[in-house]
Amino acid sequence: MSRYPDYLSANVTPTKGGKTQKSRARREPSGVFSLFQAPQIQQFKEAFQLIDHDKDGWVNESDLKEIFSSLGITASKQMLDDLLRARPGGTVRGYGDDAERGINFTMFLTMMSERLFEFDTEAELLEAFESFDENDSGMVKVEEMRKWLSEVGERMDQREIERLLKGPFTDRQGNFNYREWVKVLRVNEDK
Repeated sequence: MSRYPDYLSANVTPTKGGKTQKSRARREPSGVFSLFQAPQIQQFKEAFQLIDHDKDGWVNESDLKEIFSSLGITASKQMLDDLLRARPGGTVRGYGDDAERGINFTMFLTMMSERLFEFDTEAELLEAFESFDENDSGMVKVEEMRKWLSEVGERMDQREIERLLKGPFTDRQGNFNYREWVKVLRVNEDK
């Protein structure tokens, strides 16, 4: 029992008859959390917790080093600094002094929403690939894609093209399975 009256307690709103209820703001989603459904937020939370090795609620330089190391990647100091500066607001907590710098879950969720909503919808991606798929097979020739990606529209450099085309969606005959690639991507699906 609190030594303070109910109307002075945190997160309560007085109601008729002296009863209290939890603050409405606590129960309603706001900000970046309203952009996603609960299962999506849970998936992001699990991803964040995998990256946050020391479980302090902040992804910092040591957490990033650990996750890159587990992936077999040696991250440079510049790479880590760039990742930490990419957080909402563009600055890092305590940057310039000895204070720990990092990204909390709300910042992480904001960053994910910014990246996800930059992509086209699944239907738009399929339509773009289908314009190169004369047989409606779900496959396009890698060499044809390489040409178009490097010469038309928002041109990609050779390294970006290789990253896209080298992987599980390209078969030994030089075909890219764009339907499977788009299914895995599943970004901003039209409802």
